[in-house]
Amino acid sequence: MKGLKSLTLNNYLVTENLLADILSVPKAVMRKRREKGDIFPVNSKNGVFIYDLNHLGEYSAVSKILNSRWDSEAKTKPRRRYRSIELFAGAGGMAIGLENAGFKAIALNEFAKDACETLRMNRPKWNVLEGDIADIDFKDFENVDFVAGGFPCQAFSYAGNKLGFEDTRGTLFFEFARVIKETNPKVFLGENVRGLLTHEKGRTLSTIRDVIEELGYTLIEPKVLKAIFYRVPQKRERLFLLAVRNDLVKFGRFKWPDPYHQIPTVRDALKAGSLYDSDVPKSEGQTYPPRKKEILSHVPPGGFWKDLPDELQREYMKGSYFLGGGKTGMARRLSMDEPSLTLTCAPAQKQTERCHPVKTRPLTIREYARIQTFPDEWEFHGSVSSQYKQIGNAVPVNLAEALGRRIVALLNNIQKEKAVASDHPESISPKRAGMLF
Repeated sequence: MKGLKSLTLNNYLVTENLLADILSVPKAVMRKRREKGDIFPVNSKNGVFIYDLNHLGEYSAVSKILNSRWDSEAKTKPRRRYRSIELFAGAGGMAIGLENAGFKAIALNEFAKDACETLRMNRPKWNVLEGDIADIDFKDFENVDFVAGGFPCQAFSYAGNKLGFEDTRGTLFFEFARVIKETNPKVFLGENVRGLLTHEKGRTLSTIRDVIEELGYTLIEPKVLKAIFYRVPQKRERLFLLAVRNDLVKFGRFKWPDPYHQIPTVRDALKAGSLYDSDVPKSEGQTYPPRKKEILSHVPPGGFWKDLPDELQREYMKGSYFLGGGKTGMARRLSMDEPSLTLTCAPAQKQTERCHPVKTRPLTIREYARIQTFPDEWEFHGSVSSQYKQIGNAVPVNLAEALGRRIVALLNNIQKEKAVASDHPESISPKRAGMLF
């Protein structure tokens, strides 16, 4: 796509594929809208259609970008240094973002040894609690300001007993809830895959809601956030559950973060520009076997196995060639001019291919880290495979920071309004008490 880079320097000029990502519709839908005259590109280059978001304000997702309060939200500072605990901390993506937003981590729990070493290596002063969360007592951290954690979502046992908290025993959500019970934070945040919304036909989330209510918290309606809207060059979606302690609900106001003005692409991750001051540094990475490299060399930027000649499709896909489904992750090459697909834990495996846009090889460690918006100085401990896994499992740093700023704003408001109420109890009216949402 020679020459496309100059077209995308304007924050509001996007490719048709990128517009599809913004609107959360299939690329084929965008093509049909163009062919019907429902949308009009402002330019095209080598068959790539370019759109100006300024002309598409009737779409809600575009309107939010054009009218974003990101710059104002970015100025949010904590009224004091809020203390936080992070569970299932991994390699630190959420922790760095929260730190950037103004939180002081007083404890981080993680089970994986390499991830714990990553945390210690980069932040020697952090209190890293290594080991199984079930074996750790958190009562010493009572009344912390904030607890966050990306608890894995195992299936719960549904015996019809409606035991609430006890129904989750044996799952890591049970341990997450136990920590909330022991620490009594003002606010807590749970993070998970968007599939939790429909897991076990909604019963899992229903049980989680019941437990949160039982713990004495008010749950804000869960929200799926798309990382591309928060300065992350990656099509990653995560579900967030935010809850406020019931006695503080009347003092707080919360809104989810506004989107950034620009959707970053792989180019922004790998080259000097809006995200980083320099090109991505060289680092270790996995390699392809010779024949696989030869086959993948025929895949164009943004393409996958169906873009190969038929004989190579058959050779590469083997029996899967005759099965249904798109299998779009197989033989997948990224594009410089679009966000990356969601990073996996193994970029060289056949089912989870993440091939460099220009070079025929998997993304390197530092390329992986940049797509997750880790700072270049953040190092990862362990084997190459372990480092890929740590990065692939992380919450993108910039997404965590954007969300962290809104939680800081909520805590600021709670502190301010609580102080006002202590001096003037009559100032908190029933109408004002509903401002959390």
